[in-house]
Amino acid sequence: MPPTNTVPAPWFEAFETSDWEVNGTRIHARVPRSPPGGRPVLLLLHGFPQSHVLWHRVAQRLQDQMYVVMPDLRGYGDSAKPLGLPDHSNYSKRAMAQDMVALMDALGVAQFHLCGHDRGGRVAHRFAVDHPTRVQSLCVIDIAPTLDMYAATDFAFAQAYYHWFHLTQPSPLPETMIGGNPLAYLHAKLGGWGYGGVGYIEPSAIAEYERCFCADGTVHAMCEDYRASATIDLEHDRASRALPQGSGKIACDTLVLWGERAVVNRLFNPMALWQSQCNAQVTGHQLPAGHFIPEELPQETAQLLQEWVSVHPSSA
Repeated sequence: MPPTNTVPAPWFEAFETSDWEVNGTRIHARVPRSPPGGRPVLLLLHGFPQSHVLWHRVAQRLQDQMYVVMPDLRGYGDSAKPLGLPDHSNYSKRAMAQDMVALMDALGVAQFHLCGHDRGGRVAHRFAVDHPTRVQSLCVIDIAPTLDMYAATDFAFAQAYYHWFHLTQPSPLPETMIGGNPLAYLHAKLGGWGYGGVGYIEPSAIAEYERCFCADGTVHAMCEDYRASATIDLEHDRASRALPQGSGKIACDTLVLWGERAVVNRLFNPMALWQSQCNAQVTGHQLPAGHFIPEELPQETAQLLQEWVSVHPSSA
């Protein structure tokens, strides 16, 4: 059995943790102990292979100014990990976004600011397209649009993002391979994308990622997330792009952050790609970091988010 929760109590003193039965699944999340009280609401979505713990240092810097909600995505952390359907639709970004809609409904929040890193950014992208009236502003961190990344596949991309092609193989091949030494795989991902190791990630955070990664069903769920991205998510993206008058594009102002040392910066033009998918203002910043920007540069990330939200006040 994996160890119990290893998160130090001071990391989330201002938050409480609960499970919500929403959208036919169970979502684990941390929410502030006190009500919004006029503060802007910010929903933070983590990516692979992590959990909401990714945000702990960012949340500490924002908790007084904002009502920060930090869930574990379906299949990650302590959220439910259902068996993937044959068409992978229950791990589509549309399904994951609907989880977040239902969670915010349960919290009584109609509109909010949305930020996603890595896979969370892909969920946030789909959320903003499918539910434009709910999102006051959007931030995506160190990703380019999924369809564009797959469409540009070449040797350099396949070499750098080999997991996009490995994890999508039919079950149980990748699950069996990773299951032989899951911790070695996890550390290779955390260290490889950091370009310089994981020294900036606290040991307690790494222990928490290890606990969740080794939990029953996690590896299968993560594979299903990627299988969905290579199949049904592409169908949804193509359908959105085919809608008339750009109605399938992001309608709110969007902040794009990416790491100078990250693959997205080396192989893509994130600003241009996101501008082509937005009907509103797109602002971008390249940061001196690798892929895991919220952990490597938490102060800078929090400051940029605070400034971004401050110029996009609630319309209510």
